[in-house]
Amino acid sequence: MSTNLSRFYAVTALIVLAALSRVLPHPFNFTPIGAMALFGGAYLDKKYLAFVIPTASMLLSDWVIGNPSIPTYLSFILMVAFGVLYLKKVTFGRVVVGSLVSSIGFFLITNFFVWYGSTMYPQSWEGLVACYVAGLAFYQPTFFGNLFFNTVMGDLFYCGALFGGYYLIQKYIWKPSMA
Repeated sequence: MSTNLSRFYAVTALIVLAALSRVLPHPFNFTPIGAMALFGGAYLDKKYLAFVIPTASMLLSDWVIGNPSIPTYLSFILMVAFGVLYLKKVTFGRVVVGSLVSSIGFFLITNFFVWYGSTMYPQSWEGLVACYVAGLAFYQPTFFGNLFFNTVMGDLFYCGALFGGYYLIQKYIWKPSMA
């Protein structure tokens, strides 16, 4: 089996495993969504597959747990694109920044759609700001009680698991043999 094919299967398997972890019990919003998007964008060589495989994996897990939403998928597609563009060179610092940008982007996009067309908030700049403030303050400020904090921590954790796991696979499983 060629190295490129092995790499493809390893990356795909890690993404599918991360997606399936969404069906296990976990703190609300402590999920691998941002990490899957960034990881696929960074490591899938055929860029259309960087969009297809993570999205299909997420659809699979959403099929099991339910509740897919257009704002979540829009955020996800933008995170993949960010991974493709920003993580051409994968470094620890870039992965951390990518993870944080993904978490913040997810928050901004999904809460924008809570505001847009809503009767809960005025359709004005002030209404949008009120929606974002409510999004930050709506949940109890306890460990694993704040959804934004959970998103950030989940993205960081799963980025560590995916990127770190892939690094270990490269280092120890595909280690060049000494002649």
